[in-house]
Amino acid sequence: MVVRLNNKYLKIAGKKLKSRLIVGTGKYKNFLETAKAVKASAADMVTVAVRRINITDKKKPILTDYLNPKKIIYLPNTAGCFSSEEALRTLRLAREMGGWKLVKLEVLGDKKNLYPNMIETIKSTKTLVKEGFKVMVYCTDDPLLARQLEDLGASAIMPLASPIGSGLGLQNKINLSMIIKQSKVPVIVDAGIGTASDATIAMEMGCDGVLINSAIANAKRPVLMAKAFKDAVISGRNAYLAERMRKKYSASASSPLKGMI
Repeated sequence: MVVRLNNKYLKIAGKKLKSRLIVGTGKYKNFLETAKAVKASAADMVTVAVRRINITDKKKPILTDYLNPKKIIYLPNTAGCFSSEEALRTLRLAREMGGWKLVKLEVLGDKKNLYPNMIETIKSTKTLVKEGFKVMVYCTDDPLLARQLEDLGASAIMPLASPIGSGLGLQNKINLSMIIKQSKVPVIVDAGIGTASDATIAMEMGCDGVLINSAIANAKRPVLMAKAFKDAVISGRNAYLAERMRKKYSASASSPLKGMI
């Protein structure tokens, strides 16, 4: 087995992350809970939905009051965009606002299943790369389309585990394994993870990282769940690096039989 990429750090477009857990900032009760969960997760990077952040009403709290962008990497995303035009406009705005070039692209197909529209996603990736953006791309678990995104210059491939916010966990391990084996850029499982064990499985398979939002924010105890995901990602990565035992379809005694009384 070839161990993927760097053993110690997750490297994306020149950024070096100690944690392989990326955390979303939506769906929490308030910004204070968000900040506590992010701290418990030990994540180095958080996603921020550009279309949902407050940039006009100075009387209302803003995320940067609770999460210092100088101490944690902000990853602007295009959550809520349903066309290439919307996504491009959103990320250009992010660059204007904060100089962000490392971004997460997400172009959805419809409001019911929130499945990626891959035609619009590929179109957007091509344009953004030409404009100098470093693009982490949310996509389906189709290995051929994942390869196409990488060939276009995507900085990370982010296949879904199952529909956004569903909590159904990894539904297609075969396709995910194919994407992991073929990709030369980081593969980060995004969407559908429901609990810590899902993240462990993804990491044991060789994923370079996982992105979690709903599974933490919608837990009854989000801060505790954030810590659970922190531990799960570390455990799964260590198990991958350790290289599990070979599966056998017969028993094998834990203690040798030779020399028994």
